[in-house]
Amino acid sequence: MFTGIVQTTAQVREIRDEGQLRRLTLAVPPANLQALERGASVAINGVCLTATEFDAAAGWVSFDVIAETLSKTNLGKLTVGSKVNLERSLTFGSELGGHIVSGHIQTTAILSSLVREQHKVSMQLSLDKRFLPYILDKGFIAVEGCSLTVGEVTEHGFSLYLIPETLAITTLGDKREGDILNIELDQQTLTIIKTVERVMAERFSNT
Repeated sequence: MFTGIVQTTAQVREIRDEGQLRRLTLAVPPANLQALERGASVAINGVCLTATEFDAAAGWVSFDVIAETLSKTNLGKLTVGSKVNLERSLTFGSELGGHIVSGHIQTTAILSSLVREQHKVSMQLSLDKRFLPYILDKGFIAVEGCSLTVGEVTEHGFSLYLIPETLAITTLGDKREGDILNIELDQQTLTIIKTVERVMAERFSNT
């Protein structure tokens, strides 16, 4: 589990295809790899991956990514030199500054509009309409692993309003129109709406 509070950005150092897997090796600030263990869960752009090899002192960690993950997220579009968001898994006693994030990406969105102002950036994201019922005005959503508040839900997607701090400590400040972003819906909202939908369907099917 994660909180959606990105701890650092990392850079893709090496990409190597090995059969049905792609090994991603990231250059990471050594401080963010302290006490890491092989097999630990780490969120990369919001995708929960398993650390397979690492050297904390040298500042690198590797992950093996399966083809399905590469096709359903933007990890398949990474190249050497790409920057990614990184968050270590939640530990007991940690401050929960964002919201509970599982690291399971449901879909991706296209950054269709970006407006830079003096103290904020406004983004408009477009995505498959079948996910819109689970996105609420002022509700939680995870974008590229960042816990964010939805601005408004529109006909084709939703808007975000990002403060300078978020732009500075994540990769969102580097995004451009047309970029593909990983999306994880708020699990609590998703569960409640799906439960209501199921109950209503069962009730009306029995009438």
